Amino acid sequence: MTVTANIDSSRPVATLINVFTVAPERQQELIALLTHATEETMKHQPGFICANFHASQDGERVINYAQWETEAHYRAMLADPAARVHMDQAATIASDVQPRLFHVASHHRSA
Repeated sequence: MTVTANIDSSRPVATLINVFTVAPERQQELIALLTHATEETMKHQPGFICANFHASQDGERVINYAQWETEAHYRAMLADPAARVHMDQAATIASDVQPRLFHVASHHRSA
């Protein structure tokens, strides 16, 4: 079973949206690294809920949409040396990395 984000404005989770700019020929390399990092390290961090990676059709962006139980859990992950190794590797592949925390202000589903 594939776990995906449960986007729900009534859940007080910390939502990370991280936009990576990457050369098109390196997009799949970055996704492979992020996938490996998630399987090996991130999903074992306290408070981790899920991570989803989106590849732009032009090959120039990768979006990481991830959820953490709280902002404190997210910040603790940032301080973990094992997690830092993966983030530093991603920064060598991407030309720009823009992580931001959000809360879900509104969500809509088909009827």
